[in-house]
Amino acid sequence: MARAPIVPLLVVWLTLLLALCLQAMPLAEGWQVYRPDWLGLMLIYWCMRVPDRVGVLHGFVLGILLDLLEGVPLGQNALTLSLLAFLCALVYPRFRAYSLVQQAVIVLVLLGIVQLLEQWVRTFLGNFSIHLAFLIPSLISAVLWPWLATMFYALEKRLAGL
Repeated sequence: MARAPIVPLLVVWLTLLLALCLQAMPLAEGWQVYRPDWLGLMLIYWCMRVPDRVGVLHGFVLGILLDLLEGVPLGQNALTLSLLAFLCALVYPRFRAYSLVQQAVIVLVLLGIVQLLEQWVRTFLGNFSIHLAFLIPSLISAVLWPWLATMFYALEKRLAGL
């Protein structure tokens, strides 16, 4: 198995902050349900690519930042993103052996679990919804996974060549 190129921590944080900006970017009222989970996708990518450098602490810090940006109760997104990083650490050994399509299915399951937990927490806080539209971002994120993984792997190769 080929060793992954060393990625500077600055690149990791810049991409995670870019995903945070994309996650907090305002959309029209009807389109918010179709927003991919950019932060979840980037966290999964870096947890799978460099698991010794990105983990639960990164998920917690990014979750707190997202809580502050969205104005939700402090810790709601921190809990879900920490859980996502933990689940990534659990499936990491098998994840890298799968093809991009199989990885996309795992991304769908991981993000679906996190979205389900987030919806469960929101029901305790009063934002109750009966329909399954909260799972649409997980589906869109899974469709985007092969493109995103290929693009960032090429970026890593280019940075390693510098």
